[in-house]
Amino acid sequence: MEDTDIIQLYWARDEGAIAATDEKYGTLCRSLSHNILASREDAEECVNDTWHRAWNTMPPQRPASLRAYLVRLVRNLSIDRWRARKSQKRGEGLEALVLELEDCVPAVPSAEEETEARELSRTIDRWLDGLPREDRVLFVRRYWYGQRLDELSGQLGWSPNRVSQRLLRLRTGLKRYLEREGVVM
Repeated sequence: MEDTDIIQLYWARDEGAIAATDEKYGTLCRSLSHNILASREDAEECVNDTWHRAWNTMPPQRPASLRAYLVRLVRNLSIDRWRARKSQKRGEGLEALVLELEDCVPAVPSAEEETEARELSRTIDRWLDGLPREDRVLFVRRYWYGQRLDELSGQLGWSPNRVSQRLLRLRTGLKRYLEREGVVM
């Protein structure tokens, strides 16, 4: 089923929208959530919460890309759950990714700095657009989708060390780019 048809089901308040969404995007959303949470049960709950959130936000939302919309929802819900779990105990998975990026991406500590966060996001998008496709895919898979190094090395046919070195070069390149663009660290 096409995304526009699925969105139309949401707008028509047809419960078949959820089944169609799960059929088309369930595997992607479960994988992303599991990469962040490292728990199949928590990931499944986040995916169910994602379908619920999609149901409650369409209408009025009519996303241009249903895939991007759902990925953002499940990622944000998974990060929220990870943070809640982390407040109870030291977390796994996402924390290591955040620590890898902390030297080259400044933190955005408060809601008042939302404009700066959007500009930072646009700056990072411009940097990503300038990368070769292979590097862009590697960076996004690691730092957006949270894929593990062993997963990436298996998919790319590279050694884990090569993947680590490439990611180090990418982070260094991002840091230099942000400095050239005047982003304060």
